[in-house]
Amino acid sequence: MPISRLETRVGSLRSHLQHSRSSTQEIVETPITVNRMKWLDLFLRTVRISMEIISRLVFWIVYRGNPHTPLPPITNLILLDSASTLAVKIRTRKLTSEEVVRSFIARINEINPILNCVVDNRFDDAIKDAQAVDELLRSGHMSEEELALRKPFLGVPFTIKDSFSVKGLRQTAGLWIRRNMVAEEDADVVRIMRGTGAIPLCVTNVSELCMWWESANTIYGRTNNPYQNCRIVGGSSGGEACLQAACGTPFGIGSDIGGSIRMPCFFNGIFGHKPTNGIVSNLGQEPVATGEATQFLVTGPMSRYVQDLKPMLKILAASNVHMLKLDEKANVRKLRYFYIEDDGGSALVTPVHSELRAAQRNIVLHLEKAYGIKAKKVTLKKLQFGVPMYFAKLASIEEAHTFCQELALKKGSINVWFEFIKWIFRISHNTLPGLLLGVLEKLNNYSKSSEDFPKLLTMCTDLRNEIKELLGEDGVLLFPSHATPAPYHCQPLFRAFNFVYTAVINVLLFPSTQCPLGLGSDGVPLGIQVVSNHYHDHLSLAVAAELEKAFGGWVCPSQVL
Repeated sequence: MPISRLETRVGSLRSHLQHSRSSTQEIVETPITVNRMKWLDLFLRTVRISMEIISRLVFWIVYRGNPHTPLPPITNLILLDSASTLAVKIRTRKLTSEEVVRSFIARINEINPILNCVVDNRFDDAIKDAQAVDELLRSGHMSEEELALRKPFLGVPFTIKDSFSVKGLRQTAGLWIRRNMVAEEDADVVRIMRGTGAIPLCVTNVSELCMWWESANTIYGRTNNPYQNCRIVGGSSGGEACLQAACGTPFGIGSDIGGSIRMPCFFNGIFGHKPTNGIVSNLGQEPVATGEATQFLVTGPMSRYVQDLKPMLKILAASNVHMLKLDEKANVRKLRYFYIEDDGGSALVTPVHSELRAAQRNIVLHLEKAYGIKAKKVTLKKLQFGVPMYFAKLASIEEAHTFCQELALKKGSINVWFEFIKWIFRISHNTLPGLLLGVLEKLNNYSKSSEDFPKLLTMCTDLRNEIKELLGEDGVLLFPSHATPAPYHCQPLFRAFNFVYTAVINVLLFPSTQCPLGLGSDGVPLGIQVVSNHYHDHLSLAVAAELEKAFGGWVCPSQVL
């Protein structure tokens, strides 16, 4: 990054500080105690902006001489097909399943030394599964129509994050003391996908216990962004999104309790869908969600192409598919569109990047030029308190294990302060973000004993109802997927609460589809999430298809020969 551009960004941060000081006056309209929040807001805002300025300068200096290692070029065009297209080609015998599976295995072997996204595999068994599929097809026992209905993804490989159990593979969830644990059975979603004929290929890297937004742990290390190796892939489904973006798998599955599908999909420039809560089974993944957390945690599809999301969601929803309207065709010309530019200026969150604001404006312009639709800008002041709302909702979960207990496999609890000392001397098996989350948990001011706790819960309910009424039966909301494009490795430590753009949607329980919108000036993906009302997943998926058509969707990070 040239010094001139750095100075421009620093200047914009200073301007934001002046603007946001005045915005603190709006807090009087909330139920939170005014005087205490006003001064706390100003203090936190000053600290956050100071850290932002310092971190941008430091990380630019650290990484400016760190060359990007380009991925090997694409020479096998099978790698560029969608999962849906591959399924058709396999069942019509234009391709063999073995040929497809071997193609993706070869690609993984090419890219994994650079990206470090795959952590365990069943390549030999996958080839045997593919050979069995090809034998079934040669037998002619089932017609193409029967196969399309009963085995819609027959012979197509898929991948999944290392928090889900895949029989015979390690299931670590990025936690050191789980490093030798091998799954004895498949998670529900893996079993369901196998039932459609799909073939599990491997499991992908995650953050420690899936509770941080950079995929790195002390077992497998850190995953690198396929567009710029010095940038993060997000978390916790970061290895999965990275592998898909790099053409190492046609599609896959992630889970999302604070943005763990949508953030990685955003940072890696692919599509990802967070379904309406309670639709897709979470059974068979670690850590186990309990109480109200089962509402916040969702499992959903990820793919380079939006055409794969709906058929995949229909399969994963299983017996709950009737609760959605996935067979109902949504006319994007007849929808109502709303957009929110930012969270209203939270003291804890980085301002939305100018290129992401421009990308959102381009969508608004496209809707007007293509269909004569004028999207309406809305302001929801309660969003400014998204961070405390999120932590208050987590604190409200009954009988949940603490994060420090989860780090000890629920067999007691780690001593987070002692682990910090060990970490300083590089002998701790926990990550720094994991330990910091343990500290944050202990210092959480939004616990049940806080005077603000019931007010924050009420605020969350009120905000949910406000958005629900706004969207109705035919509305969608264009909302930032994140405050900035993919930051440098470790930079999230200085922007810890930027995950709120996705996390707040979890506690509000709305479905949301992350959509790629090309690459920014730094060479990393841009994007936006489309939020729809409860059980109206088909609307956000329809808008995602429109945005893919209008803006090109996923951009291959490799040269295609």
